[in-house]
Amino acid sequence: MTETVQKLRLELSQLSMQERAELAYFLIHSLDQDVDDNAEFAWDVELTRRMEEISSGTAYGEMSDKVFTELREKYS
Repeated sequence: MTETVQKLRLELSQLSMQERAELAYFLIHSLDQDVDDNAEFAWDVELTRRMEEISSGTAYGEMSDKVFTELREKYS
């Protein structure tokens, strides 16, 4: 972490909850400015493919409890 970021974190931690929320909203939405159109298109294609698999019954899912339990066991 740069010295500038450390200073900002210290200063920003003194803001009210409302001010921090407004700043967080601004920062998160500022990341959307650099959207890669190719990536967006690729995600649209992938999501369409996955929806078709679900609709046709060729895709199967796992219960989230099972998946998270396996992940906790694997990485704990």
